[in-house]
Amino acid sequence: MPSLKDMRTRINSVRATRKITSAMKLVAGSKLRRAQEHAEAARPFAAKMAAMLANLAAAVKDQGEAPPLLAGTGKDDVHLLVVATADRGLCGAFNSSIVRATRRRIQELKEQGKTVKLVCVGRKGRDMLRREYGDLIVEFVDGIAGKRRIGFADAERIAQKILQLYEAGEFDVATMVFNRFKSAMVQIVTFKQLVPVEPPEAAAAGEGVQAIYEFEPDEERILAELLPRNLAVQIYGALLENAASEQGARMVAMDNATRNAGEMIDRLTLRYNRQRQANITKELIEIVSGAEAV
Repeated sequence: MPSLKDMRTRINSVRATRKITSAMKLVAGSKLRRAQEHAEAARPFAAKMAAMLANLAAAVKDQGEAPPLLAGTGKDDVHLLVVATADRGLCGAFNSSIVRATRRRIQELKEQGKTVKLVCVGRKGRDMLRREYGDLIVEFVDGIAGKRRIGFADAERIAQKILQLYEAGEFDVATMVFNRFKSAMVQIVTFKQLVPVEPPEAAAAGEGVQAIYEFEPDEERILAELLPRNLAVQIYGALLENAASEQGARMVAMDNATRNAGEMIDRLTLRYNRQRQANITKELIEIVSGAEAV
């Protein structure tokens, strides 16, 4: 049985830990508000970009000519998975949920006879995936997931790496894996196809009223400029969603850790008081027994 001194030391240690987790919860909550605002502000722009791209794609498709980023290679033998995670831990199941979903997708693709390649954005995903799939990692992008504010230039850097691999014929289909932010307690693992570009469902099905545009210059030249920019826009939106999800998961995890530390302090304090009372009672009994013996 531990001594009273050991129990006091442990109680003080847990109290110090509770102060740290409580402070981390407050910091994550503050960062979450900003990250959520940025993610929500980027959604309308990405949606408008997708709508314009769908209109252009329909016009080019009717002419039978489409850029490679839109038409694809005509095959789906090689799949590139762009896995976006955090650089740090202490955020609950945020990183592990993305990695688990990625592992399931890798297994599914391999069972179908596909070749899989990985681009890791964030150290945690890289560290967890390279234990089992280190030979599949072709690129690692560092210094983005841990930034205070993610900029569009960061998304362009990732988009350039993907375009270089695509132009070199390294893959046929590229998909990004990230957590879409829904609330502080709910983050949804999402697979978003980047290459070839997927038109919105409504536009693809011909639903709703479609506007008629005249493009100057021609659609092919506009798509040549718009498609790479759209790739960066979609990656940027995914990174912002991931950043908000990370802070939400960290805030909830630190809140749970703070509560658990409080409960542990209560249990340890109760044990300490019982042990202290038992020691006092034992000493009294020894004094009384010694007095009677005299």
